[in-house]
Amino acid sequence: MIHLAIDANEANIANRVGSNVYAFHVISKLASLIKQDQNVKATVLLSQSQLSDLPKEDESWQYKVVKPSKFWTQLALPLYLYQQQNKFDLLFTPGHYAPRYCPIPYVSSVMDLGFLHYPEQFKANDLLQLKKWTAYSVKSAQKIVTISQFSQQEIINLYNKPKADILVAYPSVSLPENEATKAEVEKFLKDFALTEPYFLFVGTLQPRKNLTNLIKAYEIFCHENKVKKETQSLPKLVIAGKIGWLADSILEKYKSSPEKNRIILTDFVADKFKPALYKHALATILVGLYEGFGIPALESMYFDTLPIVSNTTSLPEVVGEAGLLVNPHQTEVIAQGLQKAWKMTAAERKNYQQKMALQQKKFSWSVSAQKIYQLLLSVASQDE
Repeated sequence: MIHLAIDANEANIANRVGSNVYAFHVISKLASLIKQDQNVKATVLLSQSQLSDLPKEDESWQYKVVKPSKFWTQLALPLYLYQQQNKFDLLFTPGHYAPRYCPIPYVSSVMDLGFLHYPEQFKANDLLQLKKWTAYSVKSAQKIVTISQFSQQEIINLYNKPKADILVAYPSVSLPENEATKAEVEKFLKDFALTEPYFLFVGTLQPRKNLTNLIKAYEIFCHENKVKKETQSLPKLVIAGKIGWLADSILEKYKSSPEKNRIILTDFVADKFKPALYKHALATILVGLYEGFGIPALESMYFDTLPIVSNTTSLPEVVGEAGLLVNPHQTEVIAQGLQKAWKMTAAERKNYQQKMALQQKKFSWSVSAQKIYQLLLSVASQDE
């Protein structure tokens, strides 16, 4: 009998974004696999009681709250594992941080390493934690799970981890359990004066998302079409997401933009409205400076909406030939991407949609969870 310990704190969050979503879906799928396997059981370790949407307990899937919650990976978790080390064969965490000291083998995860390339875009305390804690987590892990081939190569280059020790397990689309009703969607669109066509950005407002350059590119796009006197139904720019850290420069650029009346900031958008946002958009834009994967681009393809993405980091890997690639550092090139999307013919758009349908099928929570499960069993069996 293999007994796994799973750190599920990354998934035990009410309003999940990014890595929380990844952890939730991976853990949910792992629970199904474990419950079907008579030779495996799991104890799911948490700093707080589990949320109701996490997998239900049974004989093979149990929850354990470990205290104290403060400095959990540095104090509470190492102490608990030391006391229970004969009970478990392996620890798995879908987050960046493994215990400071771990008496049993573990498999850790890395979403991206943007903090090493753009340290100025992170708060000092967050940066220090990311650098120090991720470094020791990767160094001592038996295996690492990551979310793209790009991130795999980053781990190889920056931490000297062998490629054979890094598993790529892609994210997939996460649909809300209940989409907004037609009446709710109509009210939402009316409240923000969202009329078609519009370009759409979905994500947290933070420096790495390159939104200042996006707004500059949108200004170029508007100016060039005004010169051509093509202002009728000129697409708006919708920036849908909560205001994140170090966002002052983005907000200042928005407030001073000559196209401010065409730019809509929605702040946080509930998941139930996102399908409608995607479906009504002319194109989505994700021109971030560094993306470990780029979920909004994948979601865009799922809803048959053309993604315009950076030609760097993981994004070419995500969209393949199903999107428009632009240089995120050149505002004129981003503006050209906007223009191409706006003037695209119906035949061209249909061709891209066919490519989107094929591309997004490459990403599956079930397939990724199965890969992770087999990895965990393999490592646990070696150390029995």
